[in-house]
Amino acid sequence: MLFTDDCTAALPPTVRRVEIAPLHSSAQYSRFMLGELAPWITTSHCLVVQWDGFIVNPHLWDTRFLDYDYIGASWPQFADGHDVGNGGFSLRSRRLLDACLAQGFRYDGEAEDLAICRTNRKMLEIDHAIRFADRETADSFSAERRGAVSCAFGFHGAFNLIEAVGVSAFQETYRKLDHRATLRIDLWPIFLKLLKRGAIASALRFASSIKRSHC
Repeated sequence: MLFTDDCTAALPPTVRRVEIAPLHSSAQYSRFMLGELAPWITTSHCLVVQWDGFIVNPHLWDTRFLDYDYIGASWPQFADGHDVGNGGFSLRSRRLLDACLAQGFRYDGEAEDLAICRTNRKMLEIDHAIRFADRETADSFSAERRGAVSCAFGFHGAFNLIEAVGVSAFQETYRKLDHRATLRIDLWPIFLKLLKRGAIASALRFASSIKRSHC
């Protein structure tokens, strides 16, 4: 299923379009994920995929992923054990989606993956027996700030697109973006990865374009 407000994009016959209201902010996206996604899911699990991520190594799928209620790329910035994980490419059980609708679930406006995996993690584990993947499993499932795209089932992060699809395909994807300014936060990681690939001119054009889109 593709949840979108764009009714014009051509889709393969195997993809179901679900029209939703435009999501103009991270908070609106988070409220949709926490409060409106569950009724659409009729399977035991769902794979959440944002535009800047996808399955890149299907042969690395492990049925043991289904033993968990939530898996997303690990967060290296957290060292307290609550470091799984990123929601942009994540596997979630219907049990988890239902638990996010429970009265005791607290949402204070943070990103929905932080709300699930940090703010409410203890409550979800104790009150709903939700199982979060360990870091090793998370890193084999998805690469984001840790690990390599080549060693994971999938990935998330625009800065990883260069490794996943190459410089030319990254440039084409970037050219088609509606809101390029959203990549400003990842300007330097993308810039440096383009330089590492020897794409100096592309790196300079990207940096210049991001700066213009911010003005």
